[in-house]
Amino acid sequence: MSSVEEFRAEIRGWLAANLTGAFASLRGRGGPGREHEAFAERLEWERHMAAAGWTCVGWPEESGGRGATIEQQVAFHEEYALADAPARVNHIGEQLLGPTLVAFGTPEQRARFLPPIVAAEELWCQGYSEPDAGSDLANVRTRAVREGDDWVVAGQKTWTSLAHESQWCFVLARTEPGSSRHKGLSYLLVPLDQPGVEIRPITQLTGTSEFNEVFFDGARTRAEHIVGAPGDGWRVAMATLGFERGVSTLGQQVGFRRELETLIELAKRNGAADDPLIRDRLARAWTGLETIRCNALRMLDGVAAGAPGPEASIGKIFWATWHRELGELAMDVRGADGMLAAGKPYDLDDRQRLFLFSRSDTIYAGSNEIQRNIIAERVLGLPKESRP
Repeated sequence: MSSVEEFRAEIRGWLAANLTGAFASLRGRGGPGREHEAFAERLEWERHMAAAGWTCVGWPEESGGRGATIEQQVAFHEEYALADAPARVNHIGEQLLGPTLVAFGTPEQRARFLPPIVAAEELWCQGYSEPDAGSDLANVRTRAVREGDDWVVAGQKTWTSLAHESQWCFVLARTEPGSSRHKGLSYLLVPLDQPGVEIRPITQLTGTSEFNEVFFDGARTRAEHIVGAPGDGWRVAMATLGFERGVSTLGQQVGFRRELETLIELAKRNGAADDPLIRDRLARAWTGLETIRCNALRMLDGVAAGAPGPEASIGKIFWATWHRELGELAMDVRGADGMLAAGKPYDLDDRQRLFLFSRSDTIYAGSNEIQRNIIAERVLGLPKESRP
């Protein structure tokens, strides 16, 4: 049996043995539009995984991980999703910040910040987007000024996932007065539990609040909590975005497949599958998901070789558009009663939640419009869009 097959069998067996007892009720909990569900219990599950060595499996062993290969990481995320294990609460620290610190952090930063991420003792959020700098991230206006041994931060971030549950935020801020666009930005690690930080949850269409506004007004962080050199934040921030679209997307697609299979079963039960147009859309959804998986696998081939190819650029726009259309299809399969909540005040079923939350898929992490510009200009080499 290959090492990948052994690894897959190991995690499958561990999940089967441990998603029991008090943790059994966590199966299927959390996820898009349901981030509030059993958060404390899911954090305890995360720490249980950490104690057994099942967090940060792709990190190098010297950083607290297992040094798993790309293929083993894919196996981990797929088996985790197949087990219907609860949505992770430490994703941003484990999948985004951790690999960034491994690549760009100082030895002191890695020693300070990586162990609490591995142990799920400190949770992180991402301070990138702003009211006037969403998909156009280079328009960041949050500023930081060096005062003695500290950076002092002022500005506003928005759409900050799980900020209300996090202890730290990695913040992209402008540290060179008069600079613009990609220049003069720095990547700072900022504690949230301090004067000068205000977190305001944003109520979403689903009635929940995964996203937040975060206001910095004189918030401080130590001078050594800058990743990379001052002014080099854009390069570090782009590397973080690259890590964001890594192997965990294969696990995400297992969740997509479960949603599609559940929808097909519903269409068979309620007669929607008798409609040839619905059948055609279900078939297109199935082939679309297969295409997404094939593209993700060839992208990982490039990652393993050290140079992601152009297929990495189309992945996000492809799955986001597919998932939004699946939400629309779910409501059509559900029928007219899908417009009614099951109970008060706002009791949504899975298909209603899918429809509402998937509207955000084509906006966050780079809107479809921005993604198309990136593909056109940076991948295909087409003339740049005219800008005032």
